[in-house]
Amino acid sequence: MLEFTSEAESTDETSESEEDTIEASGDEDEDAEEADDIDYSQLSKSELVTALEKEIEDLSVPSVGTARFRKADAVVKEIRPVLDQLKRTEWNSAKEKYVTDTGSEDGFEYKHDETTRRIEELTKEIRSKRKDFFQKLEKNKDQNFNQKTELLQRLRELVDTDESHETGAADIKSSWEEFKKIQEEWKQAGNVSSPHNGTLWATYNALIDRYFSNRNIYFELKELDRKRNSELKIELCEKIENLVKTLENRPMSREVLNEGNQIFEEYKHVGPAPRDEQEVLWQRFKKSLDALYDARRAQYDDQKKTMVEVYEQKSKIYEAIVPYTTFSSGSINEWNTKSKEIIAYQEAWVATKGPMPRDEGKQLSKKFWAALKTFFSNKGEFFKQLEAKREHNLKAKTALCEEVERIVESGEDTPANTQRVIELQKQWKGIGQVPEKFKNSIYTRFKQSCDAYFDQKRSKNKEQDKDFDDNLAQKKKLCERIEKAAADPKDSTLSHLNDFKEEWAKIGFVPRKDMQSIQKRYIAAINDYVGAIGKLSSKEKEQVVLESEVEMVKEGDSSRNLYRKESDIRRKVTQLENDIALWQNNIEFFAKSKSADKVKAQFEEKIRKASEQLEDLKHQLTIIQEAI
Repeated sequence: MLEFTSEAESTDETSESEEDTIEASGDEDEDAEEADDIDYSQLSKSELVTALEKEIEDLSVPSVGTARFRKADAVVKEIRPVLDQLKRTEWNSAKEKYVTDTGSEDGFEYKHDETTRRIEELTKEIRSKRKDFFQKLEKNKDQNFNQKTELLQRLRELVDTDESHETGAADIKSSWEEFKKIQEEWKQAGNVSSPHNGTLWATYNALIDRYFSNRNIYFELKELDRKRNSELKIELCEKIENLVKTLENRPMSREVLNEGNQIFEEYKHVGPAPRDEQEVLWQRFKKSLDALYDARRAQYDDQKKTMVEVYEQKSKIYEAIVPYTTFSSGSINEWNTKSKEIIAYQEAWVATKGPMPRDEGKQLSKKFWAALKTFFSNKGEFFKQLEAKREHNLKAKTALCEEVERIVESGEDTPANTQRVIELQKQWKGIGQVPEKFKNSIYTRFKQSCDAYFDQKRSKNKEQDKDFDDNLAQKKKLCERIEKAAADPKDSTLSHLNDFKEEWAKIGFVPRKDMQSIQKRYIAAINDYVGAIGKLSSKEKEQVVLESEVEMVKEGDSSRNLYRKESDIRRKVTQLENDIALWQNNIEFFAKSKSADKVKAQFEEKIRKASEQLEDLKHQLTIIQEAI
């Protein structure tokens, strides 16, 4: 009998040996799951389809392992002969029926039904999944080897670090966490090829042993350290107890409390003692520390009285400066005076040493310094406004400087320009102060400009000044000649006098500073000369002298000035006449006594001097009237 073998069956049989080879190199440490005890030859084709679909469903789980694939492969191997037998039986039955119907085998063809083909497809799919899984597993073994090698390196570094460094509790905790993490990653890492697997595990186990050995050493050292900490804490307890005893011979102070706190800081930084001693030592230390603070609180109660006194003193100082916050003035001196006063209060505040009640003192200090700030803020605002005014003055003075400089640049020293410069000088005096930093520079600028103008004017008048000096020299010589002639009565004649007058009139002006002196000398010389002329009567001599004086007045002043002088002299004459009349009237009322005679003599002396002054003024009035 001929048997029909499909192409798919031959392909499965060919690849089966390859898959077995891959499977053999799989995970040797993972036990294969045993196949279910089912007799697949007793199942129908539909039941076989269901069984194979169940296997495929189990293989589709993400966490499926090698054992599950081996189980599925075992199921396929059991179903395969059953499937072959079914196919063979169906093929033979179909062939017999064909021969019976046709009488010959020629042209016989047979196709299996849908269920049979489905069984074949499912077995192929299982074999394909199995093949892909083991191929991927083989590739991952190299990656797993690298991963486990890296984990061993991390574990080795962790062990070396614990051995080479002093380890604290925090380090032990972080080291343990890192160790557990490495263990978990090692567990999750896949298998590696057999030649390397034993070496990796041997190294891993050796490092694990070293790590736990180091931890045991640490805990032994930790116990020794706790005992040492216990000894240190006992020493600190004794130290603070001795500090408390010193209060029997000295008062409580901040230094004592600071020393106690320093001991407390040392206690806090000492590590833990054995558990059964930890609380006992702390209670012993706390008892002495509480004693220090109790002494400090008792002392503070006594200090409260002093604090209240300091508070009251500073309150009075604050109340004294409150009026200064509303002070206002336009005077710099007044502001400076008030500043000195308030600074004195500030110094008194600082000099009042000692603490105040916390809340009240804080509030009082805040108000005190706020009041000071207000005063000096107001003062600053005053000087700010003053500075603005000075800036305005600076601009005004700068404008004056610029105007004088323009006049100087013009080179014209006309009377109008001279008068304008003089007016600008007067305006300068009327302008207030400028900012301090410009005070000297702006003054120097203005002064130099004015000096430049008048120097320029004087330089142009040098020739005129020389003429004035020559005229002065001529008039001096003339005065000398008149004085010499007056000394010889024989040469003193009225004709010569007129010659002297004509010569004087021909000589020009003299410097202003020498005008009065040379005129007085000339008048005196003329008076002497007239007195030496023997042919003139007293009245004629007086007339000649008067004419000379009138000529001098005309020469020196304008008519307008002469009228002004006349008015001033008349006013003085009237005042003197009234004074003389009053004094003469008062003399008549004095009784005859030594004291009255003395007062009377004083009034008579006043009347005499006033009369002489009156005669002189009347003489001046006569000369001016003649000149007018």
